[in-house]
Amino acid sequence: MLDGLAEYCTKALGEHDCPSVSIAVARRGEVVLERAYGWADIEDRRAATTATAYALASISKAVTATAVCAAADDGLFGLDDPVPGPDGEPAPTVRQLLQHRAGVGAYYDFHYADTPRPIDSDRYQVRFREPGSGFEYANLGYHQLGRLLERAGGRSLADCLREWVFEPLGMADTHLADRYPGSAPIARRYTPDGRAYPPVASSGTPAASSVWTTAADLARFGHLAPSLLRPETAAAAVAGLPITEHVGYGLGWIVSTGPGPQIRSHGGGMGGVAAMLIAAPEQELSVAVLTNSTNKAARDAIVEHVMTELVPGYRTEQITPFAADPARPLTLPAGSRWAGKVATADGELPIGIEVLTENQISFAIGGEAVTAPAGAHAEIGLRAVAELQLPTADARVNSPLLALELNEVDGRLVGRAIACKAGDGTGWLGNFLPHRCELDRV
Repeated sequence: MLDGLAEYCTKALGEHDCPSVSIAVARRGEVVLERAYGWADIEDRRAATTATAYALASISKAVTATAVCAAADDGLFGLDDPVPGPDGEPAPTVRQLLQHRAGVGAYYDFHYADTPRPIDSDRYQVRFREPGSGFEYANLGYHQLGRLLERAGGRSLADCLREWVFEPLGMADTHLADRYPGSAPIARRYTPDGRAYPPVASSGTPAASSVWTTAADLARFGHLAPSLLRPETAAAAVAGLPITEHVGYGLGWIVSTGPGPQIRSHGGGMGGVAAMLIAAPEQELSVAVLTNSTNKAARDAIVEHVMTELVPGYRTEQITPFAADPARPLTLPAGSRWAGKVATADGELPIGIEVLTENQISFAIGGEAVTAPAGAHAEIGLRAVAELQLPTADARVNSPLLALELNEVDGRLVGRAIACKAGDGTGWLGNFLPHRCELDRV
């Protein structure tokens, strides 16, 4: 099986400056191949092994979703029960939260020190659309699910995942934690240019991003997760509503649609993490590929190499949830001006926009104005990003840019202003903090 894997992985790691990879393949839930290459810790010259534990980032969602579905099967709540949030707006259902159709926006924050978290994710539990009205990948939705599990189970989220998922599947090296608490050696995380991340980092949405595991444990989970659920619940988990031409999103799983082998998967990426889990039920096969670099290129190349050999007819589009969204010219008239407010945790801030050309705007917050390229996209009438600091305490932590995503609705511009950072080319991966934004034409 997979002749030449060592040579291919060594080459891919070198070409993409990725420290290490750990790979496991399971058939019928039994691991039939385990391999690891490269360095789990460059500074200490500690090699990656098949026992090395890696952070999973968003693959954690598949784990949390499985626990939620198991808890629902146990009668603790129903998948179509509403889950009230802190904002008092219409409550999404458990199913809508699992499907990323709860109406909350994209969000993430990461904290890199042994000090109190500076950002409270509850400040960003804001709905930008009605529950059920459309797909938007949302860590905050899974954060609500984690809290639901804690309330229903009467214990910590880590204990809930252990009871409903890890222990039944024998995943002894798998844990939910900011700092890995198990006995397995861990893969230190690295930026694309080889800088080591601090050893402690925490996420404001742990149910969405804080699971650690080995490739072997993850590969077993990939095939066996449905066995933890009632047949009708397992079927619902892979009944994905469409999000692209090739895939839908079910209950914690990206599921392929159309011709070719049936595939369910989930990827994960954050600072120093690029991971992938794929299950091919028709072949009774699952594959885990874990790396310790923010750059996903090595992960993607190795996944492609392994899957095309093991699963005839496999295509990369079957695991890709986000379609290309090229920019097109703005339809807002040049010379038009808009003024309004950005709602932040520190209070409302004035914002002004002037459309300069079909692909350029100027905008200002708090008196500071910048000029930035802008364009329209598939579902966004105006998108722009500039080096403009949103003057809030949260944004100043690690979000030096401001992005706008706005649509014209009934003569107004409405949407969001997002404090963010572009990758980890300098420092560490930043935060992504959305705020409601509304402007009127002046």
